[in-house]
Amino acid sequence: MDIQTMLSKVDHTQLKAFCTWEDIQTLCQEAIRYHTASVCIPPCYVKRVRETYGDQIRICTVIGFPLGYQVTAAKVCETRQAIAQGCDEVDMVINISDVKNGCYDLVEEEIRQVKEACEGHILKVIVEACYLTEEEKAAMCRAVTAAGADYIKTSTGFGTGGATREDVQLFRKHIGPDVKIKAAGGVSTLEDLEDFIRLGCDRIGTSRAVSLVKGQD
Repeated sequence: MDIQTMLSKVDHTQLKAFCTWEDIQTLCQEAIRYHTASVCIPPCYVKRVRETYGDQIRICTVIGFPLGYQVTAAKVCETRQAIAQGCDEVDMVINISDVKNGCYDLVEEEIRQVKEACEGHILKVIVEACYLTEEEKAAMCRAVTAAGADYIKTSTGFGTGGATREDVQLFRKHIGPDVKIKAAGGVSTLEDLEDFIRLGCDRIGTSRAVSLVKGQD
């Protein structure tokens, strides 16, 4: 698989708590140069990035990040503001406590409300698979599908584990035909990147892909 094909599926990511505007500018400039799918940035930078770079890049931001236990109304409000400020794609974290309590219907309803707030923009649902049982992962595949989200995403990158090949294979078995897969967390080599794409991931969330490619320039 050629490098540009792989980069076209990368959400070039900078979500550290202490990231500066200079860090975000570097991220955006790299995304433009290497033609990544998007930049994934903190909500506080969405408006500034849109004003600075216009339509040169797609902007993705995170909602309910990284723990997911905000109330639904807060996630909906965050989403509406992000879209209003120029965000193209939203990655939301589910309420993992609801999953652990067996309240799958509440998770599905929250996803549905956030999807409505996206106003037609792409919604990726982070299920933080490292905390879930096989049964819970399958249930989240069904909830994401039923709620009309565009992607199921493995991880925040801030949990106890990131994307695994086994989780991607499980997702493929249980998601609906219109749901795509995003892997994130632990994709640290070009070999990992290619492998996850070949397994069926349409997007990869990583901060490392561009630096790996730079090493081959």
